[in-house]
Amino acid sequence: MTADPPGSPVTEGVWSLEVRWFFPGQLETAVARWFGRFPAETQSREDTYLLDPQLRGLSVKVRGGSALDVKVYRGSPGILYLPGRARGRMESWQKWSFPVAVLRQDSDDLAGWRPVRKRRRISRFSLASRPFSAQAAGLGQKPQCAVELTEVRTSGRDWWTLGFEATGPAICSAAHCRPPQRSYSPGPCQAARNPARMSPGPIWSG
Repeated sequence: MTADPPGSPVTEGVWSLEVRWFFPGQLETAVARWFGRFPAETQSREDTYLLDPQLRGLSVKVRGGSALDVKVYRGSPGILYLPGRARGRMESWQKWSFPVAVLRQDSDDLAGWRPVRKRRRISRFSLASRPFSAQAAGLGQKPQCAVELTEVRTSGRDWWTLGFEATGPAICSAAHCRPPQRSYSPGPCQAARNPARMSPGPIWSG
């Protein structure tokens, strides 16, 4: 057995600052067309979320049948507010991911779990509000904001979601050291404004 080096994502996790909204129904064509102007990577997979027992402040899922993802809620620094467009509570999370063997899909094995099919489009922006390619997204922990537009199918119902996820070395300290405020401007995510008002949604996310 080998130990993970100090500072690795497995030992310390990856920090993120996120805001997400959920809408019932299928993704609106006008919204998809608006976001289509930005370079993006696409993903299609099925994630399985642990819903029972409910673990306060903890999110557990099997991602694509090959990784166990664990997220711990670390609090909220305040509200992201886009005047006349949308508002949502920002959430700080610490994440770990562990490889697992492919899971069987027997009904007994899924008791307490919920499968969620996703088709996700991800555009990434630097601090200069400039989109960059998916290939550049894996270069260390440079500050960036990912804008995720996702179509979801679960329990026979369609949803679509919009999420902003900021990552980088400053996220950890910013989430804990910045005093709570009533609202923040979009900052590096200002290029990804949403044309509709939005509200938080179901228990599964991320």
